[in-house]
Amino acid sequence: MDYYKILGINKGASDDDIKKAFRKLAHKYHPDKAGGDEKKFKEIAEAYAVLSDKKKREQYDKYGRVFDGAPGAGGAGPFGGGAGPFGGFGVEFDPSAFSDFGDLGDIFDAFFEGMGVRQKRRVYHRGSDVEMVQGITLEEAFFGIKKEIKYKINVACDKCSGKGYDVKEGLEKCATCAGRGEIKEARSTFFGNFTQVKQCKECFGAGEIPKKVCSNCKGIGKIIGERKINFEILPGVMDGQIIKFQGMGEAGERGAEVGDLYARISIKPHQVFKRQGNDLFVKKEVKFVDVLLGEKISLPTIDGKKIDIEIPENFDLKESLSIPKQGMPIFGSSFGGGRGNLIVELKIKTPKKISAKAKEILEKIKKEID
Repeated sequence: MDYYKILGINKGASDDDIKKAFRKLAHKYHPDKAGGDEKKFKEIAEAYAVLSDKKKREQYDKYGRVFDGAPGAGGAGPFGGGAGPFGGFGVEFDPSAFSDFGDLGDIFDAFFEGMGVRQKRRVYHRGSDVEMVQGITLEEAFFGIKKEIKYKINVACDKCSGKGYDVKEGLEKCATCAGRGEIKEARSTFFGNFTQVKQCKECFGAGEIPKKVCSNCKGIGKIIGERKINFEILPGVMDGQIIKFQGMGEAGERGAEVGDLYARISIKPHQVFKRQGNDLFVKKEVKFVDVLLGEKISLPTIDGKKIDIEIPENFDLKESLSIPKQGMPIFGSSFGGGRGNLIVELKIKTPKKISAKAKEILEKIKKEID
């Protein structure tokens, strides 16, 4: 078996090259992954076990095999320890030993600890982010409005200032982890026995536990309370737009960071206008005679005023009229900075009954127009 060929490297490859090749191939052929290959995976691990060990590599390069263990790799497995190509444990491969081989996660955590490298562990959980819906009218979206929101939420316990314990009584070293905030768990896996470091469940990684738990919050550091916030909704705000309020969400556990509040704007449907982007649409019923005579048409606007418009000559009544700068303000700009249009859909209303005299007049008009 050519271990160099299995890892796709040449005989002059450095230790770093061997390690990189192993990680890449092990990730590719891990049995739990789509397209994985258990047999190929074992060959890769065996090749790495030999070539990553200086003594075994020398024997292999000189004799084509190693002599200090079982046939094949012998000695250290891919992560050291044990005899034989896979640590000499004589067990079948158990893919459930690793939930995700993507970054070698907990395996390397154990080895990094041995080298004095340790991840900083998060002790307590940050408070949850909260989303709420704030309903407003189309007019409020047009002019902008100031709002006050009151809402029930978990806030920091006022008795212990969110710490979860009696500050006067203080803390003591956690007996479970001896103040380290971490505990070690031995695990037996395909690669052998190794120690995994986990956060202490008793002190939540703090290394200390309170001598006296707060009676008000039962040690969590937060209780149900009420918050109030005043904020401004700017003109032109869109339906579904989200406003973020940092630090106004749920309190964290035992003084951890507070979550954020997200207010989602919901604009209520309007009886007259329909909004699309910055444009407003309105339907207007007009009399046929007024259209012929070129009478001005009065239209409502979103700001509560009225405007008079004229239908242009030779206008196709099937189309809509567009009135510039009578729609919604562009969000983030002043009213002078830009507005959408007011789009008018005309509905022609004909009279129910025409008298003989009126009909005669219309005939004359028709001849005149023709």
